[in-house]
Amino acid sequence: MWEKLATKKKLKYQAGRGKRIFPDRFDFLSAFSGCGTMGAGGRMSVPPSQRKPESGSMKRVPISKPPFTLSEIKKAIPPHCFKRSLVRSFSYLIYDLILISIFYYVATAYIHYLSQPLSFVAWVVYWAVQGSVMTGVWVIAHECGHHAFSDYQWVDDTVGLIFHSALLVPYFSWKYSHRRHHSNTGSLERDEVFVPKKRSSIRWWAKYLNNPPGRFFSVTIQLTIGWPLYLMFNVAGRPYDGFACHYNPYGPIYNDRERLQIYVSDVGILAVSYGLYRLILAKGLAWVVCVYGVPLLIVNAFLVMITYLQHTHPALPHYDSSEWDWLRGALATVDRDYGILNKVFHNITDTHVAHHLFSTMPHYHAMEATKAIKPILGEYYSFDGTPVYKAIFREAKECIFVEPDEGEQSSKGVYWFKNKL
Repeated sequence: MWEKLATKKKLKYQAGRGKRIFPDRFDFLSAFSGCGTMGAGGRMSVPPSQRKPESGSMKRVPISKPPFTLSEIKKAIPPHCFKRSLVRSFSYLIYDLILISIFYYVATAYIHYLSQPLSFVAWVVYWAVQGSVMTGVWVIAHECGHHAFSDYQWVDDTVGLIFHSALLVPYFSWKYSHRRHHSNTGSLERDEVFVPKKRSSIRWWAKYLNNPPGRFFSVTIQLTIGWPLYLMFNVAGRPYDGFACHYNPYGPIYNDRERLQIYVSDVGILAVSYGLYRLILAKGLAWVVCVYGVPLLIVNAFLVMITYLQHTHPALPHYDSSEWDWLRGALATVDRDYGILNKVFHNITDTHVAHHLFSTMPHYHAMEATKAIKPILGEYYSFDGTPVYKAIFREAKECIFVEPDEGEQSSKGVYWFKNKL
């Protein structure tokens, strides 16, 4: 009997070589993080048996008009998911600030007692954990920009201004450009960030970077200085007539009603910069870099990676003006699995589809909402469980430019990522 069983398993393995016999992904990181996606109250967001395959084999998002409306999607979500609690929102922020304070105290009080190389290892650990938790604070400030923190706009703007400025983000400047991203997601003409290029717009040097060393270089630049380049020079953003800069109140990104608040954002950045200058005079440049500078680089790397991977995938379409509509654009995004970091990042990583549909929903209800809308969305819901450190290099390889599929006359306004230069 045992021989028959072994033979049967062997034949099953041989028949399935090169294919995923078990379509579900369950690795150590998922196990450690509660399958990577535990929602509020301990709910599991996506049971492993229901998840999609982990890689580029994810089916293309349907481009036909969805057989459901936004109101039908909203009806599937429990009404309490749309309620914002000032106390609960502040509890997440305070929790993050307590963790940041603890890590800061441990690093500044004890690391200098360690000998080399232990002290260097300790600093690396501090940078990683502190940068991750600071990213969570960034996410909460981002929610303030969406009016998802409380029922009071002035509270949201005050909290957002303080904590985005603390992370050297111009709060109102980014709030308005990001709002336009949500209004135009997937549009080749009007989307604000990570707007893919058409083949005709690819620069001459792209072919020299289309190899492993070139991709490593490109991804490194993107993760280290991509965020400040976007804020200062609109790199990877929508083309504008004139110089587009998030610090310029009179730039083409903003209208007359928004200009005063852009000044307020700039004042916030200048105030924090002056505080850092005084701190450098008191503590020294090396101290400020170690305690604040490197964790901030981690924050910038994470937010660029998160945003890039949410909107860049071979299975995601982009639309020109002849085909684009808001709902199909909002559905042209993908949830990702960052393991235990999903919770640290307040689930902005694995509930992004729901966030694009209902951006004023608080993060602590997004997991429950995602579970509720998946049966309605069906094939229009996208999830990719590829480990993100693999996914970012895969997308850098596969998603170089966009163009319509050859021979598909009925969908010439629908563009897909391609990589053959």
